Amino acid sequence: MEPEKKTDYIIVVNGKPEGPYNYEQLKNMAITAGTFVRKPGMDDYKEAHEFPELRALFGFNYEQTAPQYFASFDQRLLASMIDYFILLLLYIALILISFIFISDKGQKITIALLLLPFVPLFKFLYGVFADASVKQGTIGKRLLNIKVTDSMGNRISLSRSLIRNGAKILSVIPLFFGYLYSFLNKKQQCWHDVAADTLVIKDRLI
Repeated sequence: MEPEKKTDYIIVVNGKPEGPYNYEQLKNMAITAGTFVRKPGMDDYKEAHEFPELRALFGFNYEQTAPQYFASFDQRLLASMIDYFILLLLYIALILISFIFISDKGQKITIALLLLPFVPLFKFLYGVFADASVKQGTIGKRLLNIKVTDSMGNRISLSRSLIRNGAKILSVIPLFFGYLYSFLNKKQQCWHDVAADTLVIKDRLI
């Protein structure tokens, strides 16, 4: 099915964005499979072969390539802090709700202490399902435009996500060196990424 003629495309020529051009104008341009293209509503550029209508127009084949842009340690740390902040707010909300029904001060303290261990447990479970979801990451990751993938940039399975999040204990012990290992790895993988053969990638920027 041919796209609407009014669709505008921005293309990158010699490192500079040009356009917008409509579908009819693109027909007469020297577009290659690797030409960077962006349409309205897209946050980032993609290569021309990644667009079904451009593959049909120019006869390109879809060429899956391994990711080249990886989330830095500070991005990943900030994403995790955002997730924990959200969970902390939920924890506080639950505590305040429980206090409505409990008047004894000692019981309030007990409830607060009993619920506290559930924060990292819920973070683990949430991470497992969020990383394997269509969004490929938790709220923190999504806010920073980073996501978890396999070595080829594809969505990971639930079982692989379970391995990845479970293996984070390897990155914590000893002394969080497994996280610091990302500074020594060209793909910026932590130990739990290596264990699960996963990547944390970011959007390509032009």
